[in-house]
Amino acid sequence: MRQDPDTRAAERDALGQYLDYQRETILLKTEGLTKDQLAQKIPTSDLTLAGLLYHLALVEESWLEGRFLGMPDRQDWVDVDWVADPNWEFRTATTMDPGTLRQRYRDACERSRQAAASAASLDQLSAFKGNDGWQFTLRWVLLHLIEETARHAGHADLLREAIDGSVGE
Repeated sequence: MRQDPDTRAAERDALGQYLDYQRETILLKTEGLTKDQLAQKIPTSDLTLAGLLYHLALVEESWLEGRFLGMPDRQDWVDVDWVADPNWEFRTATTMDPGTLRQRYRDACERSRQAAASAASLDQLSAFKGNDGWQFTLRWVLLHLIEETARHAGHADLLREAIDGSVGE
């Protein structure tokens, strides 16, 4: 259930609450739709609600589990040739069961919450190091996930309206 972030929350809690708000918005925009509806496109884009759900599961896992904690890729992503098929998650999601897609995203979000909670502080550095030794903090990755999820929530608004006329929050 979507809840407004606490206006008096400490920074770490506030970041988590804002991210959860956006996550719940994505789930709200996909609720009650069939497989065909989740796969529906608008004329000006190849985006689908199914693709957004699966993409955001990948985003959660790749940033918090993979890059931040240094865990290996989850099974869904292990054998993907991202160079040959850079939109694999968007394309394959349209063949997936709606309940499975929603649960996949919920599970990824829960694992991300646990990953964030396991960090000593918002200043903890990622296990991932770029070629130049660059690392990011938990604070940075949470802000990045808020931005990414909110951007796609806007896409989801447009897609849902095109599917069945539903508008608003």
